[in-house]
Amino acid sequence: MIKKSKVISAKSMIKIEGLAYAQGHQELDFMERAGISIANEIEKFVLENNLARTATLLVGKGNNGGDAYVAGLKLLEKKFQVRAFHLYSMEQSGPLCREQKERFEKAGGRIDFVQEGKEVFFAADGVIVDGLVGTGFKGKAEGALVDIICKANHSKLPIIAIDIPSGVSGDTGEVGSVAIQATATIYLELPKLGFFLGKGWNHVGKLIRGEFGLPPALIDQVPPDAFLIEEGGNLPVLERSRHKYEAGYVITVAGSSSMSGAGILSSYAALKSGAGIVKWFYPPELEFLGATTPWEVIKEPFENEMVFFKELERAKALVIGPGMGREKQERKKVKQILSECKIPCVIDADALYFLSKYPFWTLPAQSLLTPHLGELHRLLEAYAIQEGSFLSRCQALAEKKKVSILVKGGPNFLFSPREVPSILPFGNPGMATAGSGDVLSGVLAALLAQGMPVREAAILGCYLHGMAGNLAAEKYTPYCMTASDILTFLPQAFAFCLGKKGIE
Repeated sequence: MIKKSKVISAKSMIKIEGLAYAQGHQELDFMERAGISIANEIEKFVLENNLARTATLLVGKGNNGGDAYVAGLKLLEKKFQVRAFHLYSMEQSGPLCREQKERFEKAGGRIDFVQEGKEVFFAADGVIVDGLVGTGFKGKAEGALVDIICKANHSKLPIIAIDIPSGVSGDTGEVGSVAIQATATIYLELPKLGFFLGKGWNHVGKLIRGEFGLPPALIDQVPPDAFLIEEGGNLPVLERSRHKYEAGYVITVAGSSSMSGAGILSSYAALKSGAGIVKWFYPPELEFLGATTPWEVIKEPFENEMVFFKELERAKALVIGPGMGREKQERKKVKQILSECKIPCVIDADALYFLSKYPFWTLPAQSLLTPHLGELHRLLEAYAIQEGSFLSRCQALAEKKKVSILVKGGPNFLFSPREVPSILPFGNPGMATAGSGDVLSGVLAALLAQGMPVREAAILGCYLHGMAGNLAAEKYTPYCMTASDILTFLPQAFAFCLGKKGIE
């Protein structure tokens, strides 16, 4: 079963809270519970990372600042050393923020008021807690807010943001000027859409759920903008009596004289992901590769169309596009294959380029497009889908072409007809390396060939690919890993999903 959680906009969160207040829930009670939850998570973070029990609060004028003061009060009770930097005058601060400031001060908490240009000295250790501005922030940080955000970011201390890093829009992820670079974000009840859009993903760090007592029945009343996928689901079931064709026959149409590795990576990744047999149809000019291709990959020059289409009838999944090139003969080949393909099809790279040039082409019924952001924007322009938010435009494309679209990036997004968009936060920045997408195409095709529905295969494939990438980054660092390293760690990713976490 796929584990997921609802993602909503900051506007929707305000609506849910409004429903709660209409039922008699009190803002003060919510703030108290939020502060307790935040303090507990901060203590856990400090213990897990072997940090000093020292917390520096950055406090704004609204309820986000009030949450910070309550958390600070609870941390004092946990024997933390706590100091607060309050950014605005008390006259500018909201009533709940003022009330919690007085409670914190009476309990022995130290408060310094910060003005623009005034020097701020942070503790040498412990954590910084960001309670400057919340999810409703719009525009750009200015004045003293810019100063303290920049000083916090340059402090080299871990920063834990309350609900959202200050300076990031909760709806769009936009950063107008500067924003807190959080090590972790303790979001309250539900993750916000802005975490995953624009620059938000660069700022939120690790996501940790906090609570303030919002009734689940009220959460259910507001539809999700997206779902955050936390795990990839179950691997295909293996039958003891199966043979290699039942295990899944994958055909790859990939590679060119300048990008021969694309065909090898996608083909071998499919084998390493459970496909029983993989046949790579390569351009005749790549005949020289010979023994450099893994022995298990069956190689066939794409010379006789009758041979190819006969094999296509036997196969269970197709990969088309990686490294093909954009010559006239390749365009003709892609068009013909897509028009006659009756099996699940992973469409990537140069095949996507042709779709952006010829948007009227028909696509197989079970198509999975895997564009990166540049390829995605070309497709959206080609299909004249330019109005609306990022999510709505991508969803409109999926509905229009009746296909699933896995948008590769940090994070990944999945769109399917009549489905709520999914956010797949798997992997790391080191996976932004040549050939990584080719490996993903092979993984996806193998899962499709084993009978998984397109959407489930996309989620599980992205999860496995991301986990293999994380293992590669642990060994080689995100700076030095390559696509071949991701492929090498696929068996360990599969082993993890089987529960064999200690396999070497």
